[in-house]
Amino acid sequence: MQSYRYFAVKPNLIPYKICLKANIVEFSLYLCNLNHIYNIMYSLKDAWIKMYGEVPMPDWDGKIYCGETDATVTYRANETHGYMAAYTFTLVVAGCLTIVYNGKELTLQPGNLYVYSPGLPVAIVCASEDYHGICLLVDEDTTLRIPSVRDLVSLAYAPIVQLHSPKLPLDGATASRMEQKMREIIAVIHSEHPYKNEILQMLYAVFLFEVQGAQEQIIREHRASGRMEEIFISFIRLLPRHFAEHHDIQFYADQLSITPDYLSRIVRKVTGRTVMDYINQLLLMEASWLLRCTDDPIAAIAHRLHFADQASFSKFFSRLKGVAPKKYRDQTDA
Repeated sequence: MQSYRYFAVKPNLIPYKICLKANIVEFSLYLCNLNHIYNIMYSLKDAWIKMYGEVPMPDWDGKIYCGETDATVTYRANETHGYMAAYTFTLVVAGCLTIVYNGKELTLQPGNLYVYSPGLPVAIVCASEDYHGICLLVDEDTTLRIPSVRDLVSLAYAPIVQLHSPKLPLDGATASRMEQKMREIIAVIHSEHPYKNEILQMLYAVFLFEVQGAQEQIIREHRASGRMEEIFISFIRLLPRHFAEHHDIQFYADQLSITPDYLSRIVRKVTGRTVMDYINQLLLMEASWLLRCTDDPIAAIAHRLHFADQASFSKFFSRLKGVAPKKYRDQTDA
């Protein structure tokens, strides 16, 4: 029988029961109330300092980091999960890790990729003593400021992983390639290369292509039919080109020559989410980028994203981000 470490989660929160079958022990955890409004988001650098008390290396700029992780290190992430403005990708190499995501318990095994994005309701419950992984962390602001990477995140990351499950089971070859790319990033981080930042950005983009490929493979393996798979992937590819202008299901259904009801049923069958979940997530990502990286007035951003007016945009952004657009921008500029 494997031995496990069990972790308590922050107490500001609602109870959730889990039965840990390995030792037939039942205990209460406390998970974040999903209706709670998060007004504090830590940058990657601030989150790292909060967890470890210091930066991983003296000259680290807080933009991209990749390194080995174990049970103790991983548990510290509970201090900032839900509050960290960063994307993280953890590849499980050995042992296992149990998390709770959106009230659902997930166990991560070797070859699984665990993905975290800003604000995700995730809590780490326990890890085997031999748990070992490799973790890639990229600051949200850094991601949104790199146009090519931002487009990849929109296409390959947010539509499927963020809205469905943070767990990607990889086949052996894919897991090996991802591990190799993560180790390349580690090597560059610790190098003195004069173009270190540029290389890291490119390696990050290549890594996201691997994530996209893994997602499409999973869709093919779990498809209800070839036709459903084709429609769903076509819908996902339409989104990055049209989400800013078209917020309605009818448009995408028309582009695919099917009814809105049929498109809704396919998306829900494949992912368990709705068409509007996908549209709204890309709108939120683009709005966040515009607020962080441009000086455009909020009214102009609302118009650019085809909201009826500034008030409706502010209501949308506040509901999904947990903070009003002006306050979000002010926090970024602070």
